[in-house]
Amino acid sequence: MTHLKNLVLVFLLGIGCWASAQDTGNVQTYKKRVLETTEVDFLSSYYAQTGDNAAVSGGIGTEELTDATGTFVVSIPLNDDDVLTIDAGVSAYTSASSSNIDPFDGVRRADPFVASSGASSGDVWVNLTGSYSHSSDDRNNIVSGKLSVSSEYDYFSIGFGGSYSRLFNEKNTELSLNATVYLDSWNTIYPFELRPFGNNGIGFFRPTEITGNVNYSPNFTEFEKTNRNSYTFGLGFSQILHKNLQGSLALDLVQQQGLLSTPFQRVYFSDVADSFIEGFQLADDVERLPDSRFKIAMGGRLNWFLNQSITVRTFYRYYLDDWGIHSHTASVEVPVKISDTFTLYPSYRYYQQTAADYFGGYETHLSTQEFYTSDFDLSQYVANQFGFGVSYTDIFTQLHIWEFGFKGFDLKFYKYDRDTTFGSYIVTGGFTFVMD
Repeated sequence: MTHLKNLVLVFLLGIGCWASAQDTGNVQTYKKRVLETTEVDFLSSYYAQTGDNAAVSGGIGTEELTDATGTFVVSIPLNDDDVLTIDAGVSAYTSASSSNIDPFDGVRRADPFVASSGASSGDVWVNLTGSYSHSSDDRNNIVSGKLSVSSEYDYFSIGFGGSYSRLFNEKNTELSLNATVYLDSWNTIYPFELRPFGNNGIGFFRPTEITGNVNYSPNFTEFEKTNRNSYTFGLGFSQILHKNLQGSLALDLVQQQGLLSTPFQRVYFSDVADSFIEGFQLADDVERLPDSRFKIAMGGRLNWFLNQSITVRTFYRYYLDDWGIHSHTASVEVPVKISDTFTLYPSYRYYQQTAADYFGGYETHLSTQEFYTSDFDLSQYVANQFGFGVSYTDIFTQLHIWEFGFKGFDLKFYKYDRDTTFGSYIVTGGFTFVMD
């Protein structure tokens, strides 16, 4: 029965259950608060990647990138039934590939495998999300809404959405649906050599320095649309199948419209003579992709509680879109509780996908094509990810910082590799505090 109680608590995601008390012969029903007290989570991560297929330089060149992120999440109980959550995050990155949007900074010889020191070599992303959730008195209906704003050097995004969950069958079954809209606007930044200067029509026009095809004259036009809208809809079903077994199914639909190409990602054509300045090849054009994309993802989870110490969590998802990509994702995580407070989290994730219809590597596209990209994220590849983590939980919050008790932390490491030259790792950490 201990396993069943723990499973129900996880399944209800912190929603309180019914309780009752008797006073002087009168029965008074009361409900447990959805969230007992204010919780504060501090989350951070460090990410690093390498590779030799940068989309910024047409499918060749360094993909080195590092990113450090910090996020505060504050959950505030407004009353017994309502919770307000504020999520604020900042991410700072340096990118060798995006630095080559302008490789001609004059500091070092231009080369796709060498980072430039230009302004595009790093940036800061900021995000603020507010969400509000309401639970019915019987805790069988949960309604929530959210609003988010995020900004980076080349785009601004606002999002809003909501969700509804219904629990029944003595809270052993849950149905949920959610919908979100994201409205993005781009500040279209093009490769430096394609930017217009004066009356030349070509941004980087130094004919005496061009080698190879010295008559460099790309047939380039700027994008007319500078916005992108994304509409998402999801359905979920979760069921406790046995006291030691829980399963769930999910279906997600995404429709995107607008500028889906990345304006600063170069493309080189096989039927156009190459032009160079120093060691950097000048763009024949930028990535051109359709202005709409429809995505479907369907999958399921199965969690098996073997005993008090070991749980097996499995996941599978199938994805397809109208750009020609089909993918399979499968993962397993095996939390091992080694004490009342410490749990270990070994994990493995497998991923494979087909290439988009519009993908081609360096100098494989023709100038007569309507759509083209050399972004290897849209190529065919297989990836493996291994992870390991540890968490600590103190339900008694014995350690205090000011008015907050320390509830626990988790630390995880993931190593990711594709069957191309791309590889990455990420370290994540989280600390949870509750107000006394």
